[in-house]
Amino acid sequence: MENIKVKIINDSGYDLPAYETPSSAGMDIHARLESPVVLAPLQRALIPTGLRIQLPRGYECQIRPRSGLALRHGISIVNTPGTVDADYRGEIGVVIINLSDTPFTVNPGERIAQMVIKEYVHVEWEQVTRLDETVRGEGGFGHTGL
Repeated sequence: MENIKVKIINDSGYDLPAYETPSSAGMDIHARLESPVVLAPLQRALIPTGLRIQLPRGYECQIRPRSGLALRHGISIVNTPGTVDADYRGEIGVVIINLSDTPFTVNPGERIAQMVIKEYVHVEWEQVTRLDETVRGEGGFGHTGL
């Protein structure tokens, strides 16, 4: 596993994102709020984090839901995973949604999402008129059965 240095500005008032265990892929991030935000069922909101980062070229930051919030409260992220590009310098925001049937309160400092830093590659398209054959072929959604 490779470590990379990432510059960060933390205006959240909370600790820097950190790995909870040596094998964790994601780091929890906190809501930077002045006061609680109540989300009605099916309501969504952009929650600020107070974090700005400078990733090396060739890396992205993925913003993903926290499994505990999803399981216990039906809270997820609308555009999951959200992508923070290497050239973005603004504050990271998280678009959370309440998929439950009861209101949910996001409190200041609450852990609302996790971030995962991922390396990526750019593609060069090679336009062709035919693709190589495979066993699967054009089998799509549900073609392999239950």
